[in-house]
Amino acid sequence: MSNLSSDHRALLFGLGAVLCWSTVATAFKIALSLVDTYQLLFLAVLTASVILLTLVLFKFGVTTLVRNFSSQWKLTLLAGLLNPIVYYHLLFRAYDLLPAQVALSINYSWAIVLTLMAVVFLKQKIQRIDFVAAGVCYAGVVIIATGGNFTSLQVENSTGVMLALLSTFVWAAYWILNIRDAREPMVGLCLNFLVALPVTTAGCYVFSDFDMPLNGVLAASYVGVAEMAAGFLCWSTALKLSNNASRVSNLVFLSPFISLVFIHFILKEPVTIVTLAGLMLIVAGLICQQLVHERSGSVT
Repeated sequence: MSNLSSDHRALLFGLGAVLCWSTVATAFKIALSLVDTYQLLFLAVLTASVILLTLVLFKFGVTTLVRNFSSQWKLTLLAGLLNPIVYYHLLFRAYDLLPAQVALSINYSWAIVLTLMAVVFLKQKIQRIDFVAAGVCYAGVVIIATGGNFTSLQVENSTGVMLALLSTFVWAAYWILNIRDAREPMVGLCLNFLVALPVTTAGCYVFSDFDMPLNGVLAASYVGVAEMAAGFLCWSTALKLSNNASRVSNLVFLSPFISLVFIHFILKEPVTIVTLAGLMLIVAGLICQQLVHERSGSVT
């Protein structure tokens, strides 16, 4: 890889992140068929914490970790509460109640929520394209949530849909907080997971138990590796290496469609035309918004 240009390496790391994230919807459902949401959250956070702590200690040392926590402990506690505790608990519950393709598709609307929240919390100006993109994206969400039944507009599993939508607000809030986070990204994420680990451990002890089958442990650990650790590390590395961040960031739009392939062939979940149409609307809205903002030089 040393013979490759910086942009080529960025592309490889970006594709690595996309591949990780493309498998997690399937991994969520497999893990949730073997363990409950509290057990999954505990094991995934534990796995990610071990990986991140090992990498941070190797790259930065314990002094940097302690100094960052002591100077930013309030931020660390709040960020750790949002991600991984609240966000993944809501997301795992949504996946437990909904078909993987539905939860996956709704989750991708978080970028629109981020744009709208940035107007309120970061005082950013909203453009006409943001309203158009939001309308297109949420039209896709409505199509998926109602199964395309526009006459009654009845949601098949309203609790699951509400949890999936709520998770997008929590994730957007985390990224709003992350914009003003001066910590080195890997160190910050490591601290977030370390402060979350005792909470997820206590949650598993109080609301569930630690008696889990080996295949459940392996599936949950994979979620910690692919979703919470490796995906983030590959993505952040890709953005650092690339001379054109937008070129790398556009790769993320491949992820939901690759995810549907895994969902169909591994979970044997029939991918419906309604889901595909709704997801295409969501992604089309996001791409349209991103292209216009790139041309105008603005940041959402």
